[in-house]
Amino acid sequence: MFPAASLLTIILLALSIAASPFQIRDSPITLPIARRLNVSDGSINLLQYDKARVAALKAGYHLGSPPVTNVASYYIAKVGIGSPPTAYDLIVDTGSSNTWVGANTAYAVTSTSVNTGQPVDVGYGSGFFSGTEYTDTITLGSGLTITKQSIGVSSFAVGFSGVDGILGIGPVGLTEGTLTNSPALTIPTVTDNLHSQGTISQGVDTNGELTFGGPDVFKYTGDIAYTPITTTKPASAYWGINESITYGSTTILSSTAGIVDTGTTLLYVATDAYNKYKSETGATLDGATGLLLVSSTQYSALKNLNFNIGSNTFSLTPNAQIWPRSLNAPIGGSSKAIYLIVADIGTPSGSGFDFINGYTFLERFYSVYDTTNSRVGFAKTSYTDATTN
Repeated sequence: MFPAASLLTIILLALSIAASPFQIRDSPITLPIARRLNVSDGSINLLQYDKARVAALKAGYHLGSPPVTNVASYYIAKVGIGSPPTAYDLIVDTGSSNTWVGANTAYAVTSTSVNTGQPVDVGYGSGFFSGTEYTDTITLGSGLTITKQSIGVSSFAVGFSGVDGILGIGPVGLTEGTLTNSPALTIPTVTDNLHSQGTISQGVDTNGELTFGGPDVFKYTGDIAYTPITTTKPASAYWGINESITYGSTTILSSTAGIVDTGTTLLYVATDAYNKYKSETGATLDGATGLLLVSSTQYSALKNLNFNIGSNTFSLTPNAQIWPRSLNAPIGGSSKAIYLIVADIGTPSGSGFDFINGYTFLERFYSVYDTTNSRVGFAKTSYTDATTN
């Protein structure tokens, strides 16, 4: 197994525009990323995609026949591969760790391309790919390069319309079993190699930007509060943490294990917590979208949804609990309706995977993924309490 590197990966999914990339070695180096909503067919089934991913995460990804739906919403980064580099649009994913290309733009073989001959495949619930492992030079942002980075070159991919593949920045252990001829091996990730090659001392990411080199103090307010990676399986395989959730002063989920994940759109909680939240808010299930629906009067009465992580509380205001109304139509909803972003994970609490803090949570906070110290950190931003919907 590849040894754990002394590195730190951070992702800020705030509602800001990327700053210009830094170009100084061992200073924060920023790669712009952007959120996309896949509406190529006029609408998306948001829950269908999300629930397929939830099932895959619980199953450890390696599914014999993974359910396939096109990716609904995601963050992408433009990544250069090869010499001279070809630009690929890759999904930034904290819930997986393999980096691969070829779903749409074909992989271009250059002087730095080396075919290892190893077959590779990964299932995601929202799709899958299979192909061959190469090593190649990756260029991130302005002049940040990784040499001999393992990448998958897809010969067959399903469920990735409009993107070229994935930039995996999850824990390295998630790569185990993806090389089919060497199932016990793990593959050094992009952030592993950035550190081991001496390019950075720490690693980072963001909406608006994916940053390598350490926390950007200009992007968050107050202090970063850390909590250890959970030891509870299966959440411990990912960026898993323990938390409890209260709606106002009412506990809807006692302290339990779950994960933070950029690839999941909504906020998922165990079925018993979902039912309590639904009852407390007075929401009803909307048949068109599958989301919880509230009236304007009920919205006015919403209380904060509080995530108690360690000794700190991070709150989603009423405004932060609703789906952006400007995006109601693409998910098959009514333009004036108010939909909530809390959904049912499908199993009762106590399963070891009782919540997923998806990007509707992460875009309100600055989140830090610290491999060296096996911990995740959160901080508030100027957008935590913003009224954007």
